[in-house]
Formats: sequence, C-alpha cells, structure tokens
Amino acid sequence: MDWRRVVAIIAVAMWLASCNATFDIAAPPDDVPLYAKLYPYYAELCAVSQIRKKPGFGADTSGGPGGHSVFYLNGVCRDRDAGYPTLALCAAGVDNGVGLSVNAHFENANWVATDGRAFFFDGNLSPNERLTREGYAQAQAEAKAKGLLDGVVFHSQVFDDMPAGMSHRDYMYEVSIATDYAIAFGRDRYCARVPVTRDQMAKMVDYLNGVNAVYRDGKKKFEWNVLQNNCTHLAHNALAAAGLWDEWETDRFLLIAAFDFPVPKNEFVNLMRRTNDTEIVDPQVVYDDRAARQELMEDDSLPARPGALAEAQRVIQNNDVYDTDLQLIFYDDPVFGSYERHFREIYSKPRYSDIRANLRYFASLYRSAKAGQKKLSQNANADVVAKSKDFVAFSARFYNYIDREALAVETRLELLDRFPVRAGKSVVSDN
Repeated sequence: MDWRRVVAIIAVAMWLASCNATFDIAAPPDDVPLYAKLYPYYAELCAVSQIRKKPGFGADTSGGPGGHSVFYLNGVCRDRDAGYPTLALCAAGVDNGVGLSVNAHFENANWVATDGRAFFFDGNLSPNERLTREGYAQAQAEAKAKGLLDGVVFHSQVFDDMPAGMSHRDYMYEVSIATDYAIAFGRDRYCARVPVTRDQMAKMVDYLNGVNAVYRDGKKKFEWNVLQNNCTHLAHNALAAAGLWDEWETDRFLLIAAFDFPVPKNEFVNLMRRTNDTEIVDPQVVYDDRAARQELMEDDSLPARPGALAEAQRVIQNNDVYDTDLQLIFYDDPVFGSYERHFREIYSKPRYSDIRANLRYFASLYRSAKAGQKKLSQNANADVVAKSKDFVAFSARFYNYIDREALAVETRLELLDRFPVRAGKSVVSDN
C-alpha cells in the first residue's frame, strides 16, 4: 500500500475517533447590523457542518462529518470587472461584504467569492423561511446572474457524473450551492467574528488575491488536499497576514501534516480562544508571544480584542432539499482532547457571544493592565531599568494601546445604551 495513503488513513481514523456531535447548543441571538455599526471591518471564520442531500433532486453533494470552512470579510467587495475571483476594499460609503470558499473542484483558483452576507450565508432566505425546490433553483439563478464562478475552471473529473443534457456552467453552480454560496441551505455553522482595522483588512485582501493569482493563467493547477492545503488553511493564513497569529504552512511533508493540519471546528475554537483568552494584562507575557509582539508594533493591535464573538446558526430547518440532522467533528485526542470542553465553554459564557458582556469583560482587563502599570512605576528598580530597549519601547506602546482601547470600549458601551433590546436583539436605526 502507498505510504501516503497509510498516512491519510491514520489521520482520518484519528479524526473520526474524536467528538461526533450534532448541533445541540443554545445559539445566542445575532445582531449583525448593530455589530457592523460598532466594527465596520471584521473577518468571520465559520466551521460549517457536513452536507447531506435528500435523494431524488439534483446532484448528490453529500459529504463527511469533517465539514468545511468558509470566510466572510465585511468591508470587502468582489471586483466584478476582473472576470476572475478578485477582491478590493469597498469604496467609501458602500456597505457590503464578501464570502470566500475553497473547493476541491477548482483547478485555476484556490477560492471563489460571493457578494453580500445575506446571499452568501442564507441564499437570501430568512431563518424561518422554507427551502423549496423553487427557492433552490432561484438561488442558483441568482448566483449565475452575479457571475460568482466567472473565470473559474473546474477539474475535468468533476463532470464525470454530470447528467445528460446539463451544461457545464449549470452543473458548476449545482455542485457549488450550499458549499460556496447559500451555506445555510445545507449546513449548520459556528462562526468566530473578529474586528480588524482597515489596514489589517487591506493586508488580508492583498494576501488572498496573491493566493489566487498563481493559478489564474492555468499554468499551475490548484490541488486541494485535506492534510496539506485545505479550506481552513486559507482562512487561517489570511488572519496571519493581519498579524493575528503565525502562518500555517501549506504543502508540508505528509507525515508531519497528518498530525498537524487545520480542521474547521478546531479552528473555530482556536480563533475564539486567541481573540478572547490570550494574555492582555502583563506586557512581558505579551512581548514573549512573537506574533502578538509583531502585531502591536506593526499594526498597533493585539490578538485578544473586544468584539470577537461567537455566533451559531442552524441549517434551514423547513427544508425540501437537504437533511437537517448534521454532524461536525473535532480532530482531537479522543481521551485527553480539550476541544469539546473549550467549545462548550464558548457557548456557555456570555462574554464569548454577547457584545455587552464581551465589552465589559475587556474593560475589566484593561483596568487590571493599567493597575499593573501603576504598580510597576511605583516599584521601579534596577531590574526594570535594565530591561532591553526593545522591551521598553514595546511596553510604552503596549500601555498606549491599553489606554486607547479602554476608552474605545467605554465609548462603544455608551453607544450600545442608546439601542433598546427587544427579544434578544438591539433595535438599530441609521440615524
């Protein structure tokens, strides 16, 4: 047996031995318009469940419990004139966003982009609206009208099961729905929403365009690989381009990659913990975190930040096209693994999913950091003086950041007080 196949089998066996849960959390209410008022630029990494198509209608796109990752960027637009998946920061005054998806079908692109949050996630259906066969067809027609797959070539083997009489273009949109657009038609999702600055978003856009550029002329073909270059690598590394954490190398030696590769549900937990639980009080600990140190010095930001929230949404329940009892698993040690525990904690503590609780939590952290600064200044000694010039410069920038963010948190809390809450959601106007 080919050793590469042996490695893949071992990795899959470990994956399947891990937690095998269906959607059984109490999803907190989501208020996207309010959030966008507070944070106009944000990235949202979503772990989405397996997909299971009901028999007898359209192509069977059913998949396994490892699921899929998608990536949404608010404040970013698709360049419709490019004739190929290309991104740009939205023009001033344009309120929009774009959703990205990686697919093994693609030959001359790593990812494709879908305009608009509502269409990307929900196919423009409301959560309680029934997904009918007519609605399914309408979403495909809208995706074609938007030209979501313009300039994209699929691997030839994708068409091996194409029904007689169907065009290649129609089949491309058929096998992409609920994976690359209209996600909620066929998948549950768990999302980590992270505020970024405009400059950080620009870095992500440049990175993502660069990833696709090497495949555009067709000389190099994109080859999806669960261990070495999968859908979660892209989102992770886009966030790395913004300074949030270190890059996850693609195309690693297979024996190494088999035991260390990004998995959708794991990555959701990783991102929530990075943005909510990373040290933010002790400047020495922050300094020792290479990625955090670099992010502060280059982007005047830190990985742990107010406004990083968890969201969860079920697949559309009144569903004529897809099954709704779906799984999404962790890749974890089945005995000692901690991902399930962290996952449950995220959805049980309000500070991870409620904007007000989150801001109050960070306000308390900033107060602790400033109290530590005062204590240091009162007890200055030779050890403090002897610290490297590099750390001294870092520490000054750190406390300037803490002061600024503490003020920003208080301002946002005051703004939230202006919006009454009804049935779990704030009422937001444009005034």
